Amino acid sequence: MILAVAVSVLMVAGALFSLIAAIGIVRLPDIYSRMHAASKAGTVGSGLLLIAAGLHAQDPATLARAVAGFLFFVMTAPIAAHLLAKAAHQVGFPLLPPSVRDDLASQDHHHRGSNSRR
Repeated sequence: MILAVAVSVLMVAGALFSLIAAIGIVRLPDIYSRMHAASKAGTVGSGLLLIAAGLHAQDPATLARAVAGFLFFVMTAPIAAHLLAKAAHQVGFPLLPPSVRDDLASQDHHHRGSNSRR
């Protein structure tokens, strides 16, 4: 009974985080905030669903694979979102006016002025 309740709570929480990520992707105004919603809420949602599936299986090997999958998401999603945001910035996707500052603009301007490449 306790396991069923725990799995149910994890599934509902994971589904809600996934829904929030999906709504964020559709409703947020620019690529940078959409990426943030997808990488943060999407990672938590899919991780909770994986843990729920691993617990429901009642098999230590399945739970270990679910935890490994969750750790993989946690380690790779922020890096992927960062690289996508940097690429979007480099090709010229604009920030919206509510953005307070653009730290990459001064770095890009400085690097374009010199002929050195990294």
